[in-house]
Amino acid sequence: MAIRIYNPTTAGRRNASVNLYSEVTKTKPEKTLLEKKSKSGGRNHHGKLTARNIGGGNKQRYRRIDWSRKKDDIAATVVGVEYDPNRSANIALLEYEDGEKRYIIAPKALTNGDMVISSSEKCEPKVGNCMPIKHIPTGLNLFCIELQPGKGAQLCRSAGTYARLTNREEKWATLVLPSGETRQVSVECRATIGGVGNSDHNRVKLGKAGISRKLGRRPHTRGMAKNHHDHPMGGGDNSSSGNRPPCSKTGVLAKGGGTRKRGKQSNKRIIRRRTSKRYGQLKLRG
Repeated sequence: MAIRIYNPTTAGRRNASVNLYSEVTKTKPEKTLLEKKSKSGGRNHHGKLTARNIGGGNKQRYRRIDWSRKKDDIAATVVGVEYDPNRSANIALLEYEDGEKRYIIAPKALTNGDMVISSSEKCEPKVGNCMPIKHIPTGLNLFCIELQPGKGAQLCRSAGTYARLTNREEKWATLVLPSGETRQVSVECRATIGGVGNSDHNRVKLGKAGISRKLGRRPHTRGMAKNHHDHPMGGGDNSSSGNRPPCSKTGVLAKGGGTRKRGKQSNKRIIRRRTSKRYGQLKLRG
């Protein structure tokens, strides 16, 4: 992907950049795969504000993604790669030999006219093909990985991410995730070969508040700038965090705090926890 940096002609353009979407080859979405998407403005069904700093934004329509890839042993042709406003990754429109069309997450280097296939058995291990992990050679990069067989892809779905298949023993396969976490998943889980495209997504700088508003993000007030009864870090004569780590209004740690439920059944499948790097993703070597 390519990033264009604007000249500082105005204050809003200074330090701003835009993604040129060089991977995108199709501009109009497939109407049969669109759904209505309503906005809540951060309010629940009672009209009460439950999620702050949400509201506005451009009108969007949801694209139905085929997360399970269960249409087996039928070759599909890539019609085009599209921009999806609902996620950081691009999506690819597939047309199967029987005429059915489906969206999938677009892997890197996939373009118009390429052929992909999904199978419950072994198939050619090339980019875009989907099959159970027990048939995938070790050492390959994977994305859109299932955590439970048949549930659909849950891991490595955002732009530029992939996991490395390092080992396979009996019923379990070992994956190194982008966060640095090493965990096991069942060899019956499906995964797609390759890595998610649009890898320069995190390099884009919005540059001005108006772009953030178009994404549906309302202004956010720092906790230290509030009164003591509005935020745990508020109050005081000077700028002070109150000798406590940064947290949200409800006291949840903001930086480096654990959010995973203790005693979860799948905890025993985590071989090594994610690294303590606070920002960015761990780049896998090799």
